[in-house]
Amino acid sequence: MEVTRGRGLLASWCPQEAVLRHEAVALFLMHSGWNSTLESLSGGVPMLSWPFFAEQPTNSLYKRAKWGVAMDVGGGGDVRREAVEARIREAMGGEKGRAMRKRAAEWSEGAARATRLGGSSFGNLDSLIKDVLLSGRRS
Repeated sequence: MEVTRGRGLLASWCPQEAVLRHEAVALFLMHSGWNSTLESLSGGVPMLSWPFFAEQPTNSLYKRAKWGVAMDVGGGGDVRREAVEARIREAMGGEKGRAMRKRAAEWSEGAARATRLGGSSFGNLDSLIKDVLLSGRRS
């Protein structure tokens, strides 16, 4: 705690979505779980993927190879501090990092459009409510 005083905060829990939307957050080191991936995309934050199991390797692959918003930390569960530092530096200052930030911003804009009134996600949720949840009700 003393070493990071004034430079960081260690908390037992925090509202991740709010943290990812903060202007000071430039990169998210994550295991690549689906919920965190969606929150990061919605917040426009590029990612460093460190997947372990279940859907995480697949999510990581898509984020890197298809969507262009992430880099892999590499090494599976045995990653050295130097490797993480090198990836952070590359993501924050390199050409690939600039491209990831641009793509993450595009994903964020798309998520905002989809969830607005008239957007695709808004419409799909509205249809679900009407067709499934309210279909048996009478007016």
